[in-house]
Amino acid sequence: MRRPCRPAGREHGHALPVTERKQVLLRLDPAVHDALARWASAELRSANAQIEFLLRRALAEAGRLPGDAAPIARRGRPPRAPKAGPEAERSGPE
Repeated sequence: MRRPCRPAGREHGHALPVTERKQVLLRLDPAVHDALARWASAELRSANAQIEFLLRRALAEAGRLPGDAAPIARRGRPPRAPKAGPEAERSGPE
């Protein structure tokens, strides 16, 4: 039996921002999807991230991107939280 999924928190070294995301069913021609997947792979993105990137770029160029739209999440692993306390000052590069 699987445990219920919980969002990653400080016990994993970082806190994830809580943002609500909309799910959309998208039907694509298989050739268009293949081309999109290749393009996304070349830019080290998922197909979903590539679609969002392209939609945001098109909205911005048309002057229709809402000002309150959250920025696209950065690629890769989240940065490490800085160490706090006096031991952080002593544990610099040696």
